[in-house]
Amino acid sequence: MLAGFVSVMIVVLVCVGLLTFNSVSTLLNTKAETQMKQTASLTDGRLEALINQMDTLTLQAINDPRLQQLFFSLANGEAVSFSQRQAMMQIYNHIQAYSNGVNSVELYSSDLKRMYPLDEQSLTNRVTSNWIDQADKEKGKLVWIGNDPRDPDSVLAIRRINLIDRWFSNGGYLLVTIKRSYFEFQAEMSQSGHRELMLLADSASRPIVGDGSALAVVSELMQEDSDKVTLEGQRYILVKKLSEKTGWTLMILYPVSEITDGISILRVAIFVSGAIGSVLFTILSFLLSMMITQPILRLMRAMRNTRQGVLKPNLSKTYTTELNDLNMTYNQMVENINRLIKLVYEKEILQSRTELLALQAQINPHFLYNTLEALYWSLEGKGEEELANLVVSMSDLFRYVISGPNKEEWVTLGDELDHVKRYLGIISVRFGSRLEWQIHAADQFSSVPIPKLLIQPLVENAILHGMEGKTGPGLVTITVEPSPMNPSDLRITVSDDGPGMDDRTRRDVMGAGNSESTSSGKGKGMGLSNVMRRIKLYYPSQAGENRGLSIDSTPGQGTSVRFDIPIHREVHHDSIGENNSSR
Repeated sequence: MLAGFVSVMIVVLVCVGLLTFNSVSTLLNTKAETQMKQTASLTDGRLEALINQMDTLTLQAINDPRLQQLFFSLANGEAVSFSQRQAMMQIYNHIQAYSNGVNSVELYSSDLKRMYPLDEQSLTNRVTSNWIDQADKEKGKLVWIGNDPRDPDSVLAIRRINLIDRWFSNGGYLLVTIKRSYFEFQAEMSQSGHRELMLLADSASRPIVGDGSALAVVSELMQEDSDKVTLEGQRYILVKKLSEKTGWTLMILYPVSEITDGISILRVAIFVSGAIGSVLFTILSFLLSMMITQPILRLMRAMRNTRQGVLKPNLSKTYTTELNDLNMTYNQMVENINRLIKLVYEKEILQSRTELLALQAQINPHFLYNTLEALYWSLEGKGEEELANLVVSMSDLFRYVISGPNKEEWVTLGDELDHVKRYLGIISVRFGSRLEWQIHAADQFSSVPIPKLLIQPLVENAILHGMEGKTGPGLVTITVEPSPMNPSDLRITVSDDGPGMDDRTRRDVMGAGNSESTSSGKGKGMGLSNVMRRIKLYYPSQAGENRGLSIDSTPGQGTSVRFDIPIHREVHHDSIGENNSSR
């Protein structure tokens, strides 16, 4: 008992500890993941806002009427004056008024010559030709180049100028230089107190902005496929978000220690509380088990003296009121059980014998046997051979009913089917050619034991209820085959092609058959209820397996009645049959 109590307690503590640890760990991980997603969403949203702001300002600049007029004139081959080029400073001032992150704005013609500021430098001196081609492919969209090779503190972006009056053809290029500090918003996004690191790298894996400890490994982080990395001996969870507009990658590094610190404290608390609880529970369980088990063990030693089949009372006494009551109850139970065993045993044997004899008494018309014998000799003497043969069949039929082989209640399946054939031959006198019948039974089943008169009443019902209401011929079929439910059983089916019955009538018939009455009515023979009752008495093992007598019927198509019996005779009923035969 002590081992059981302690084992149960340990199992409970382990289960509760694991459940608590998993729940809290999941909660902490979920919280950290949610925090990371929120931080990433806020950071990405802030970055997109800055990018959209710059996109809007540059779009307004290239659509400015003065800029459009200047580059329209250049496209038409007209000369542009110094004052016209100088007026482009207003474009730069307009952008500067709405964004303090812009260092400079440069304008280039379609032949890549700089129009503003006022020098003749080429655009290829500022950016490579592939970025110019990219700006042409985007047809006016802002293309983010990345770090400015001339100024490490600046970022470049280029945009093609589409001439509205020339069907949006290429009129030149706008190159904007943006301060790196324009994208330094980590301090704004990290006010929650978490120590996450934020990096922004261009498409060439060059850092634009970021925390100093991670700037040196930006290229390695860009190529990292795992979601966990190590920087300066500390583990981080890496989250990447690629900007579709710029092609830049935003990386957020969240310290793993922010998650594991709380889990470690929780693990220690669970272990300590579990150890203390285990010690206390072990001590209390030991004391409780000693108080309970010692008196019970004495009672158990008394109970072990009981021999199989005979229960003996416990005569020992204790000074504990509860155990004295338990002993008294046990002694009364032993006395009652012994008395009931004897009573039930005798009652069941008597009841089974009485019921079986009463059931067979319904079909034992002794007086008809002698009458039929006298009638046979009378007809034989008068030359009525057909009637004499009919009387012989009836005589054999009643001789089978009265005595049977060896005067037992059990016969073979072959004898029972021979009796059914005699009955069908006699009943054919009444129906003539209207009655057709078939018996399908393999010879190997002829020796299977079966209670006498278990099939003939079903055949009688099939004829009476299947033929009475028909004007044409009718077919009665008796089939003996292995049971599909159990290969060690036989299934016996009696079918007719009569009018059949609906479900309600079938249920009523089954309900009447399951009643306590053992006949279908006075003067009506054994009936369906008699067969059901005998199957339950002779084959009690069949009752609980849905293999007792059952009825399948379809209106207008006929009725089938079937039941399953074991191929080998049941031992319990063998003893009952032998007792009855000896009497």
